Amino acid sequence: MRTGNVIIGVFLALFSLAYLSSCNNRTGRGKSTDIVYDSIVMQKDIPLLTENDSTLPHADVNLSFTYPVSFRDRESTERLQKIFKGTFFGSTDFDSMTPELGVEKYLNEYTARYQSLSNMYYEDKARLDGKPPMWYWYYMNTNNKILFQNDSLLSYAVEYSDYEGGAHGSYRITYTNINLNDLVTLSEEDLFVPGYYNELTEKILQSLMKDYNAEVPDSLLMRGFFTVEDIVPNDNFWLSEEGINYSYNQYEIAPYSMGVINVTVPYSELKDILLPESIVSKCFLNEE
Repeated sequence: MRTGNVIIGVFLALFSLAYLSSCNNRTGRGKSTDIVYDSIVMQKDIPLLTENDSTLPHADVNLSFTYPVSFRDRESTERLQKIFKGTFFGSTDFDSMTPELGVEKYLNEYTARYQSLSNMYYEDKARLDGKPPMWYWYYMNTNNKILFQNDSLLSYAVEYSDYEGGAHGSYRITYTNINLNDLVTLSEEDLFVPGYYNELTEKILQSLMKDYNAEVPDSLLMRGFFTVEDIVPNDNFWLSEEGINYSYNQYEIAPYSMGVINVTVPYSELKDILLPESIVSKCFLNEE
């Protein structure tokens, strides 16, 4: 039997990763570049109807939000935390809230959306001669996780999956990359030279062909991809020591059954289109 319990856990984790790259120690502030993180973890069963009956539809919600609580100084901490809140909750409405209040607001909004379906549930049940429509049993899982960090760069992912009726649930992953020196997020335009698009497209395509043992681009269609024209830079990437890692979510370049498509383009193959003054070039190319 399911219960309506809410579990709130706060975990303190210190990420002090010491990568020996040429971009380290560029802050010039004389302060620690370690980031201290807290996490809010919640599990909640949200009933669709007012009846207190665990056999009736509910939404199974699992949330884990990791966020910075200490970085260099107060101003830097607030700026970094603001970025984390914006990317996790997906709205600037949460900017001025504490992480705890942000989680509460986020779950309250989800609860209101879900419970607004109660009238439709009764209508569908009536059409099924009193049998409960099973598609009202929802779930929602969301979390974020650190993927890469050194003194100057931070990359993390936000994962979201849910079921809201239909044949199957959905899953997506989005990435955020932060220049820790200036506390700004990075896009492709911050990394690549003007006019990079076509060359980067070709490099991503070639990396995918290697991953799927495709001799020519059209061979990817035999592996399940929609069209070669869909495979383009989508700004959904994270940075590692090896290269730039792109992800394409379900239905973006391939059917649902293939899941998220991941591809890594090594920095060694990007030298000709990376901006020499970009943070990536300073971190990963100057040491080669």
